[in-house]
Amino acid sequence: MSFQSLEEITTSASRQKKPFYRVIMEDDMSERQVSEEESFAVMQEMYHTMRKADESYDGAMRSASGLVGNDGQKMEEALQAGKTVSGDFISQVMVRALKMGESNACMKRIVAAPTAGSCGVIPAVFLTYQKKYQVPDEKMVEAMFTAAGIGMVIAERAFIAGATGGCQAEIGSASAMAAGGLAYLMGGTEQEITHACAIALKSLLGLVCDPVAGLVEVPCVKRNVIGAVNAVTSADMAVAGIVSRIPPDEVIDAMRTIGMVLPCSLKETGEGGLAATPSGVEISKKLISNF
Repeated sequence: MSFQSLEEITTSASRQKKPFYRVIMEDDMSERQVSEEESFAVMQEMYHTMRKADESYDGAMRSASGLVGNDGQKMEEALQAGKTVSGDFISQVMVRALKMGESNACMKRIVAAPTAGSCGVIPAVFLTYQKKYQVPDEKMVEAMFTAAGIGMVIAERAFIAGATGGCQAEIGSASAMAAGGLAYLMGGTEQEITHACAIALKSLLGLVCDPVAGLVEVPCVKRNVIGAVNAVTSADMAVAGIVSRIPPDEVIDAMRTIGMVLPCSLKETGEGGLAATPSGVEISKKLISNF
């Protein structure tokens, strides 16, 4: 991508009098030398794949380790029984985030957004919003381009892999992308889109990557829920006119700095954090003996 910052994107959008998503789509067209129809079709297929992954969830499936499965169904049953206090929309976001995270752990087809470990955040927010507000697919694809542009800047200025920056780089980035895309769907300005991104990302700064037994399951699946809900609240704040006092690009830079100083034990090695607790170690030993 030709943009090195969110500020460049918003400036370009303002100068050309084009929406955020359009600037990103045209950049993709230029970079890959494809038509508008081709660029749109690729992103549309990604969104459709997210929807199919959500629809094909099977509550009976379990990951090979046995650590993951059925939580999405449990959450859905709790929602239907009226046992949740977070409201219908947030509860549906939680259901979808769990389902997608479990599907990834169970080797089902998902869309890395931006990674497999954070695959539940964007679809949980976008699919739930589309269902509630009956938004046409075309608008949802535009939100996907918005999210993609944010993700590409984060990847350029910092990182999106837990192995290099901790979980803030995965769930944090996904949450920022979802927040920006949701702000767009809510009618937010280019500035509100980027501030939604900043609010979401800075709320998850320092989040470590500590997978138990080195598997993208515990606590990864449930962190998708946190990232998705964080994205919703961040978009709400931004569209309400609340700004991040630290500029969006500086928030991304801060994430990079934090990731650089995180010890290796907290960057997907399975050697620190929850993975190093007595229970985490015991789970790891048991899985090793079983395999």
